[in-house]
Amino acid sequence: MKTKLCLLYGGKSAEHEVSLQTAKAVIQALDLEKFEIDPIFINAEGNWIKGPQIVGPVENVKALAFSDGQEMVPNALSTSLGENTGYDVIFPLLHGPNGEDGTVQGMLELLNLPYVGNGVLASAAGMDKVIMKNLFAQAGLDQVKYVSFIRSSWDHNNEEAYRKVEAELGYPCFVKPANLGSSVGISKCTNRKELENAFIEAFQFDRKVIVEEGIIAREIELGVLGNDNPECSLPGEIVAKKDFYDYKAKYGDEETALIIPAEVSTHVYEELKSMAITAFKALDCSGLVRADFFVTRENRVLINEVNTMPGFTPFSMFPLLWKHTGVDYPELIERLIQLAIERHEDKQKIKHSF
Repeated sequence: MKTKLCLLYGGKSAEHEVSLQTAKAVIQALDLEKFEIDPIFINAEGNWIKGPQIVGPVENVKALAFSDGQEMVPNALSTSLGENTGYDVIFPLLHGPNGEDGTVQGMLELLNLPYVGNGVLASAAGMDKVIMKNLFAQAGLDQVKYVSFIRSSWDHNNEEAYRKVEAELGYPCFVKPANLGSSVGISKCTNRKELENAFIEAFQFDRKVIVEEGIIAREIELGVLGNDNPECSLPGEIVAKKDFYDYKAKYGDEETALIIPAEVSTHVYEELKSMAITAFKALDCSGLVRADFFVTRENRVLINEVNTMPGFTPFSMFPLLWKHTGVDYPELIERLIQLAIERHEDKQKIKHSF
């Protein structure tokens, strides 16, 4: 019997194109002798369109961004994704808001469907960098100093916001939308004028921004895989020629180097693994995360963030980390699907009446 798999991809998000690349890579890696694959494309306007079953290789992402097919409205959506379909698992290949932030995960929970990746709480907390960092602080994880602002308070008194950044963090600092990934809307600031422009840029993508202290450090990442007993990959290092690893460096700059395994001491590696698992459990994660760290010249390890749906093409850091750890891309996908089924089965043990 084939595993009946539904892929969700696209999305009403600034990371729409990234999601299409991820979907193409996953489809190409899946064994059609093992899986029956139904695609559901979410276009940039947020419309859900169910396409024909995948029966062979997909040559390009345009073939996945279809307009023909069964368009989903709320009533049809629950019928299409509900128990009548017999889907064994849903694989949300969605990055950013309206997909990685717990919204889709909540819908799948209501439909009582198994799905790959993190649940509602972990997804929502992992998407909001302010909430995430607050939880990390509660868990005792070392991290850079940060402050946050919402658009209404900045509109009311932007001068006060700038003074707070300068007093508590100083320069350089990084301004980021709180709820976005793939380094969209992030700016490095070394003076007041750059800070002002960075706030304007970041507030285009979210109503909340976070500003972080800039430090001199290496950027080291680990992949975490599992449910209640997660395991870590080898470490990888990002070496970008730019000041920081921005959207272009991630998806269009061939000069950015990903070094796997990163050259770190045994002691630092053990600390990285311990902190990654602590972060995974602090957010109640499941399935996968990519944990991102700073390592200073003095070997001080600080957690930067976790990504609950990291870039997932074969050339993205998360799959590459696991490839070098001994888990190739098709096996990684199958392990995630199995973890989703196991977590769903565990949830079915919960009593809902007394």
